[in-house]
Amino acid sequence: MDAVKEFVKQEGVIFLSYTIFLSQNLISEFTDLIEQEIEASNVSINDSINILTIFIELTQNILNYSKTKEFGSNDTKSEGLIIVGKSITNLPQYYYITSQNIVTAADKEKMLPKLEEVSRLDKNDLKKRYRELRKSGKSMHNKGAGIGFYEIAKRSNRIEFEFTKINEDKFYFQFTSFVNIKSTE
Repeated sequence: MDAVKEFVKQEGVIFLSYTIFLSQNLISEFTDLIEQEIEASNVSINDSINILTIFIELTQNILNYSKTKEFGSNDTKSEGLIIVGKSITNLPQYYYITSQNIVTAADKEKMLPKLEEVSRLDKNDLKKRYRELRKSGKSMHNKGAGIGFYEIAKRSNRIEFEFTKINEDKFYFQFTSFVNIKSTE
């Protein structure tokens, strides 16, 4: 959590931070809160859509990849950290969406090649690759598909990600997206 505190100190204001178990209902409620904040900040419609899409993709990533068994039960829950905030001193102003969750080594191996590809492609190549994946039907929105990372990258001005080893089978996965914003004023 010290890394998150340091990140916030450098980046600006947090208006949504949630740690623990996620559900579709919570994601829907958080989406409504983000929409209210964006509207109050007079963010352009395109930037609003980008921020909301990225938030939804990252929370879906937590739902799909981060499964924790409840003590004494075979039931699993999705847990992780999601932060949404905005810069207040940097220009251009931007929103940032950060997620952190624990993934298995197997999931890391599925995700890493897609993340590396997404990181090296420019905007035009990202759009082209995204269209190819959509048309092929191989990489649709399901667990392990990874098309969400392409969606996030094409809507972001910058992305950062990191895997930190916990043990042989578990890694912390942190992903941050930055979206420069234009005001409607």
